[in-house]
Formats: sequence, C-alpha cells, structure tokens
Amino acid sequence: MILTPGTVLRLAALVLTGVVLQLSAVSEVTILGSNADLTPLIPLSVGLLAGSIPGAVVGFFTGLVFDMALVQTLGVTSLLLTGLGYLAGRYRELRDTSNALLVPAAGAIGTLAYAIALSIIQFLLGLDSSVSSLVVRDIFVNVVLNTAIAVPVFAGVRALIRVTLSDHYRPRRRPTRGALRVPTG
Repeated sequence: MILTPGTVLRLAALVLTGVVLQLSAVSEVTILGSNADLTPLIPLSVGLLAGSIPGAVVGFFTGLVFDMALVQTLGVTSLLLTGLGYLAGRYRELRDTSNALLVPAAGAIGTLAYAIALSIIQFLLGLDSSVSSLVVRDIFVNVVLNTAIAVPVFAGVRALIRVTLSDHYRPRRRPTRGALRVPTG
C-alpha cells in the first residue's frame, strides 16, 4: 500500500462510513433474530487487500470509533479487530489470495473468531450479559449473514482503496508496432 494523504483520507472515510452504516442501517435489519455485522469485515477486507499493518491499523480505528459511538468499554473491540486485520494481512503475505472462495471463508472464520472472542471478553470483564444457548444461535446466524455479505463488502473496500494498492501500479508492456522485426545485417 502506498501511504499518501489521500490513502489516509480514504481509509478514514472507510472506517467512518462503515461504522455509521453499521449503527444506522445494518443493525436495524433483523434476519432470524440476528443481524449482520460490518465491523469485522472491514479490517478483514483491508488486511486481505493491503497487508498486515494497514489491516491492523484499520481494525484498531474501526474498533475505537465503534466503541466510542456506542459508549462501550474502550479498547475491547479495538483489540479484537486489530488482531483480525493483522491476521488477515499475514495470510495475504504468506499465501495465495487469488482463490474465489477465500473472501466468504475468511468472512465466516473471522466473524466466528470475533464473535466468540467478544463473548468471552465481555463475560470475563463482568459485563451484565446473560449466557445461554441463544448466544450460540445468535453467533451462528451472525456468521451465516456475514458470510453472505462478505463478497459485496470486500468489493466495496477494494473499489475504494484500489488506487492506493501497490499491485495497482504494475509496469505496462511496451506496445509493439506490427509484426516482429528481424534485424538485417
């Protein structure tokens, strides 16, 4: 990723738009008693596209803005999303990310890890939350919904930050003029 002021503005707009969209629209749509969650998908997408450091930074700021908007314990969501963005970026750096099923699989695994870790941390912090079998059902439905929306979210993030990615600036081949020329000599 090429770090310019435009890149910082694009990522800041992505974080703010994602959190506002999550809180105002996505969380209001209930399917099977649960709703989709954009917050783990944004750093996951940035990590898969740009690498571990941009994924971790976007995860941190997404979690921070999300916690501040909901007036929650600061740092819990930031900690989880930082790790999620970093791990997605490390996967990009170590493995081939050209598989078509990578994005839905990463969305499912990332959402499952995020939801389980968030439940455990909230329980350990002693927040007033009930523990029942409905938590498992809610996590399962959340994973299914996030798997369904992972590809459109990834495409939107890619469209927004495509010009800042270093893969975008590939050297072009020189155009040839007609047929190959054999030197005479």
